[in-house]
Amino acid sequence: MAAVAAAAALRRLAPGGRQGPAAGRLLQLRRGIRLSASAAMQVTVRDALNQALDEELERDERVFLLGEEVAQYDGAYKISRGLWKKYGDKRIIDTPISEAGLRPVCEFMTFNFSMQAIDQVINSAAKTCYMSAGSISVPIVFRGPNGASAGVAAQHSQCFAAWYAHCPGLKVVSPWSSEDAKGLLKASIRDDNPVVMLENELLYGVPFEMSEEAQSKDFVVPIGKAKIERQGTQVTLVSHSRPVGHCLEAAAVLAKEGVECEVINLRTIRPMDIEAIEASVVKTNHLVTVEGGWPQFGVGAEVCARIMEGPAFNYLDAPAVRVTGADVPMPYAKILEDNCIPQVKDIIFAVKKTLNI
Repeated sequence: MAAVAAAAALRRLAPGGRQGPAAGRLLQLRRGIRLSASAAMQVTVRDALNQALDEELERDERVFLLGEEVAQYDGAYKISRGLWKKYGDKRIIDTPISEAGLRPVCEFMTFNFSMQAIDQVINSAAKTCYMSAGSISVPIVFRGPNGASAGVAAQHSQCFAAWYAHCPGLKVVSPWSSEDAKGLLKASIRDDNPVVMLENELLYGVPFEMSEEAQSKDFVVPIGKAKIERQGTQVTLVSHSRPVGHCLEAAAVLAKEGVECEVINLRTIRPMDIEAIEASVVKTNHLVTVEGGWPQFGVGAEVCARIMEGPAFNYLDAPAVRVTGADVPMPYAKILEDNCIPQVKDIIFAVKKTLNI
């Protein structure tokens, strides 16, 4: 009878007679039950980016978004969904126009198309502060999907992390999770330097847990700080963007075989948090880098060079190993595409190679 009475009370409290979470909380309070802290929420990368844009547009009237189809169409990947209706034509713009004193966010439908604007990104945005002796800052964010998607072939599948990270004057960030995406976008918008934010199309619809702290309007991820996603003692895996997930999968498989991998999510490509990598290598004595880009002059090559030139080199018990995309333009056929992108099995093979097992 007590259970029936409780259910009836819930129905009375919930809208429309349904048992809702608010009604449950109210009933708990009435009974004197102590409530625990809110659990982490599942948020997709797409929604995290949208939330970051919305909060920064609301926080600072100088922030505006421009790009291809970002306004009435809500963005090619719906990152800007609802923003045009909320902020109007002056803040969400479908034309590539910016004015001094504002803080534009420029969306590329894909970074492959950024080649059409690379003169402005490199010769103008990246160099203006230096060439003006620091008197002119360029607070602009260039963001959009980067790297391989699925079935879009050679002209839509390049990773531009090494391209843009090569250039002084730019900051380059590359998020993996929803927390990364929101925190890095907010930090990029607030930064007085030009920032290139390399997202991944295949992650937009993937939900990640976001802590209560990450859901705050004040939450930012500092540019230039890596994150240890998994602690380990035998080998360091360094990656960014979508391959971070592959590294975590590989680490879970290897753990069953008694191999403990430490997984580092770079988050920022330039400036690179080499201190975090060095500290990990000193602990594990082995290094494997993983990226979706091409091998020559890549992000992994830079990580390996920096480790070789620094104090952590003396702690390596084996040569560092790079896992990269294949050194070819991306083919269209799915079976070939899969073999051109680093897979979990490739990471496992590389770890066993460096550990000689």
